Amino acid sequence: MEYRRMGSTGTQISVISLGAWLTYGSETVAFETAKECIRTAIEAGINYIDVADIYSGGKAEETLGKAIKGLDRTKLVISTKAYFPMSDDVNDRGLSRKHLFESVHKSLKRLGTDYVDIFFCHRYDLNTRTDETVRALDDLIRQGKILYWGTSMWEAWQIEEAFAAAERFQCYAPVIEQPIYNMLDRYKLEEELEDLLTNRAMSTVVWSPLAGGLLTGKYNDGIPADTRFSRATEPWMIEQFAEHRVQTVRALSGLARSIGTTPAALALAWAIQHPNVDSAIIGATKPAHITENLKALDVVITPEVEAQIEAILQNRPAGSSRGQVAGDHVIAL
Repeated sequence: MEYRRMGSTGTQISVISLGAWLTYGSETVAFETAKECIRTAIEAGINYIDVADIYSGGKAEETLGKAIKGLDRTKLVISTKAYFPMSDDVNDRGLSRKHLFESVHKSLKRLGTDYVDIFFCHRYDLNTRTDETVRALDDLIRQGKILYWGTSMWEAWQIEEAFAAAERFQCYAPVIEQPIYNMLDRYKLEEELEDLLTNRAMSTVVWSPLAGGLLTGKYNDGIPADTRFSRATEPWMIEQFAEHRVQTVRALSGLARSIGTTPAALALAWAIQHPNVDSAIIGATKPAHITENLKALDVVITPEVEAQIEAILQNRPAGSSRGQVAGDHVIAL
């Protein structure tokens, strides 16, 4: 396993991390299977596990808490999030001081732990002053209930606003952002956030590095009946399978085979090679999925292979720093 320093902090996180969105705590993955996946990941050296209060209505956090019971909590880096409505209560949502304190307390109870390592603001809250959010998170850090805080899918100006509030009130600033990032969806990171992340020495852990499974190649010949996308009804999920995206994945699959790897391993290796990316979150409904995804650690993307990938993708944003050598944040064990 490789571990990378989380931005400017001293904490090391595994370059491949495990997430619980649409999987654990849901009706599609039984607890014993979820536990086996989580334990398999930890045994393989994955120390970073990502959940959120909204995932399966809190059940993902409960599942993780039960799955890690009896393990050494200090060896894990656990993150959770808040923002989306958790009930019909008008205050059970957003990033107000009231909701953040109550959300963290509920998450800690569901996880069965005294603290979370990283707490994400799941989206930017237009209805709450940023300084209120920053000062509430600072208090939670000083109380020892969270160790670090970050943002997820925030725009660059919103993150800068948080830094300005932190500087003004001498509070802890965000240390990590969690954007979507994969071969097909690269603009959020490469076009909007790169300069900010570098200038602020922020960490980045990316979600959907396999584009919801599309980049595994398993949808190249259609949507199998036993996949979650076979039940997709949301427009954004259906849009994942636009014909031009599928055609691109077919070409990438051929390239992966030509260099002796799998499409999933190539896609993950590509994502974690970006100099601003410290970890990529994978999902797994079977322990074998974790084993397969860890093959990415053995994939070497040479400049020649990178050029072939870009020739297929044809979507590189102007000014992207891909291809530059990452910093000294890699620790191989």
